Amino acid sequence: MFLVTGGAGFIGSNVVAALNDAGHSNVAVCDILGHDGKWRNLAKRQLADFVPPAELMEWLRGRRLDAIIHLGAISSTTATDGDLVMEANFKTPLRLLDWCTANTTPLIYASSAATYGDGEQGFADDGSVAALKRLRPMNLYGWSKNLFDLAVAERAAKGERLPPQWAGLKFFNVFGPNEYHKGTMMSVLARRFDDIKQGRAVQLFKSHRDGIADGDQRRDFIYVDDVVRVMMWLLATPQVSGLFNVGTGKARSFKDMIVAAYSALGAPPNIQYVDMPEQIRGSYQYFTQSEVDRLARAGYNGGFTALEDAVDAYVKGFLNRTDRYR
Repeated sequence: MFLVTGGAGFIGSNVVAALNDAGHSNVAVCDILGHDGKWRNLAKRQLADFVPPAELMEWLRGRRLDAIIHLGAISSTTATDGDLVMEANFKTPLRLLDWCTANTTPLIYASSAATYGDGEQGFADDGSVAALKRLRPMNLYGWSKNLFDLAVAERAAKGERLPPQWAGLKFFNVFGPNEYHKGTMMSVLARRFDDIKQGRAVQLFKSHRDGIADGDQRRDFIYVDDVVRVMMWLLATPQVSGLFNVGTGKARSFKDMIVAAYSALGAPPNIQYVDMPEQIRGSYQYFTQSEVDRLARAGYNGGFTALEDAVDAYVKGFLNRTDRYR
């Protein structure tokens, strides 16, 4: 049996889909469905069990699992409840790390590119304690994720026991089907698609930095299928452990993404640039780009989908359909 925490969420539900498609019906999900329609992310899937987070550790007692894919977290970069974030993003994964160690169970978990902060320290996925200590996340979410990375790195550096396989994945800007419950945390493509389809102008931020054009703020956008492919490869390659960036290694602009969406619909671009709110101008990131060398050196050769191809697949296969769910 596989356990996917956060399995009703965006990336988690895509992992559940991939496990089902690979012939695994013995998948348990740990999550909170709430009232925002997250259940639809799993409506086409087969589950062996569904576990509320408060009951997780009791549920694990005495079980044997093939692996835990831990994606559950408070993932909002604007979260302010420090105690709640620490419980969800630090203490809970520590409990799972201990359980997986004691029960010799592989653990694949979500870290985040938010651990890199403003990028001043670069985006190298150096998993050493010294390198992780140099990072300065800009929000509570990123800090909590870096704390857990540090806890794992410390154990590895001291030669302490760890699960037979452990892999922390620093996801960059993931987009794709089943992200619709995320509200303002959805990708700009999902948020603006209805505007595109209805012929309304899509608003993007003006640049407030010399030398950077309006809409040319750049991110390492990665399609969720590529992210899931990395995790499925790890499950099939148990000898690989470590901390890895999961991005394409190529930054693209918000304008590029929106123009690709118009192209997928065969429509001319209609983009309007608006001032960035004053309160975020000082901390806004203009550029993120992962370094993916470590993943390649570990043996991963699955490649990454070009932005235009990914947007085309997302628009035609999901966003422009009545049923947008995988």
